[in-house]
Amino acid sequence: MRYLLVEDNDQLARAVSDRLSLDGHVVDRAADLGTADAFVETGDYDLILLDIMLPDGDGRDFLQAHRRAQRPTPVIVLTARSEVSDRVGVLDLGADDYIVKPFDFAELEARCRAVLRRRSGGASNLQRFGDVAFDPLACTLRVGDREVQLRTRELRLFEILIGAPDQVFSKSKLVDRLFSHDADVTENAIEVYIGRLRRHLSGARAQIVTVRGLGYRLSLT
Repeated sequence: MRYLLVEDNDQLARAVSDRLSLDGHVVDRAADLGTADAFVETGDYDLILLDIMLPDGDGRDFLQAHRRAQRPTPVIVLTARSEVSDRVGVLDLGADDYIVKPFDFAELEARCRAVLRRRSGGASNLQRFGDVAFDPLACTLRVGDREVQLRTRELRLFEILIGAPDQVFSKSKLVDRLFSHDADVTENAIEVYIGRLRRHLSGARAQIVTVRGLGYRLSLT
């Protein structure tokens, strides 16, 4: 998953980014609203973590603009305000959830998973497609009776593909989803991870299909 973290506190931003990166997520960090606006105009994010008090304005203004533009990306507000009225206020503005600072990282991760599950219409972490069962939390892919433990990049790549079956993803789009802006990678890296996933899916009806000149899709064969 690719996250946008809008937070001006360097220490907290580094801690959150490091924790999410350990799970293989890509985290772009914006320290102000201007940078955040630039990121959402050019990037494709699965989730936005948004602070309220920022150097160049109020995060609630960003949230309102985000919803007025009908951007579907879910938003979790990071707030130091614990009053009920403040929490109700950000939810009414369009936030999908909130978490009060200081927070435990395990709770943040759980809230992220819950929001993403709700957006995908799921009630659990387990995803099924044909004869394949995928659990991103356990990092496992089950093909029939065979269980495969996925490495971090393989996990996140398959999470993208199974999240939108039959949708074609170009190599450049997958690079954008899997790596941060400053990562020095080429599209050849995607070919390597696709090759590994195909070996894991050997014998399954669910297969990664190459669409010549366009990219890859997960389909039933």
